[in-house]
Amino acid sequence: MGFLKKIDSRFGDNALWQFVKFNLVSLSISLLQLLLANLLPLFFDSLTSPLPRFLQPVFDPAVLFDGPSEYVIGGVVTWGYVLPFFLSNFIANIYGYFVNMKATFRGQGTRAGLAAYLVILAALILFSTWLQGFINGRLAPTSLASFARTIAAMAAGLLQMAVLFPLEKFVLFRKKADKA
Repeated sequence: MGFLKKIDSRFGDNALWQFVKFNLVSLSISLLQLLLANLLPLFFDSLTSPLPRFLQPVFDPAVLFDGPSEYVIGGVVTWGYVLPFFLSNFIANIYGYFVNMKATFRGQGTRAGLAAYLVILAALILFSTWLQGFINGRLAPTSLASFARTIAAMAAGLLQMAVLFPLEKFVLFRKKADKA
């Protein structure tokens, strides 16, 4: 641990070091997300309420599943399918926002920045949730079924890292130039 603190004190604002730290934090975010993606279905699988109309085209059972599914009732995907993916993303990324703000970029967040982050995060999570559902639905009938949720969550995590690192580094937690 002392080794990391020594590197951090020397290279704290270096973009490469920040990228390394971001990836270390992302690893903890991914572990949290994977844990939640696999535990939350235990609580939500029995939830059979259909998604609202505005989400039904996004979570089309014909696209998500290769055949019948316990998560489709009356031709509509249920909350029991979507909530574990959505909540695992949301909780893990909120945790990541605060850890990256303090540990990676040593920045100060603003209310406006947090609001922008939440809007972008909601759109990103909506897409990531769809992506996870799509991947999980494609892998469920294969020999990879036992790893389907994990693979799906990892793919979503990679996509989110590609969007969130530049957002946090260059927009949300950007260091203000010294005014001399």
